[in-house]
Amino acid sequence: MGLLSEFKTFALKGNVVDLAVGVIIGAAFGKIVSSLVDDVVMPVLGAFLGSTNFSNHFIALGSVPEGTLATLAAHKAAGVPALAYGNFITVALNFLILAAAIFVVVRQINRLKAAEAPAAPAAEPVETALLREIRDSLRQNR
Repeated sequence: MGLLSEFKTFALKGNVVDLAVGVIIGAAFGKIVSSLVDDVVMPVLGAFLGSTNFSNHFIALGSVPEGTLATLAAHKAAGVPALAYGNFITVALNFLILAAAIFVVVRQINRLKAAEAPAAPAAEPVETALLREIRDSLRQNR
């Protein structure tokens, strides 16, 4: 079997295709969540806290050269170590929203699977159970 046909067999398996679709949808969903956090949640949060750009919330951990702008990018360009807690808040919110959305999706899928579960088999008639007891009793007496 050639390398190309072996790859074709591998790539066309159901699990690989499902995984590829999941990765593509996940990447797109991640962009939607990032946009939601960056363009909707953070500006609203910033309006309440008095700042709309959380990426510039940081604490300089070293001496800042004179003339350096008070932005995180300028501090990084100048080689000043900085604790960028604003970026962390944004990423943490991204994670929480994404985790909540995935939880809701998985929960709904589990509910749908439970609804599709086949009904339990009907209870055995009393006559059948009695006949089995008689049969088992006869086998033991032999």
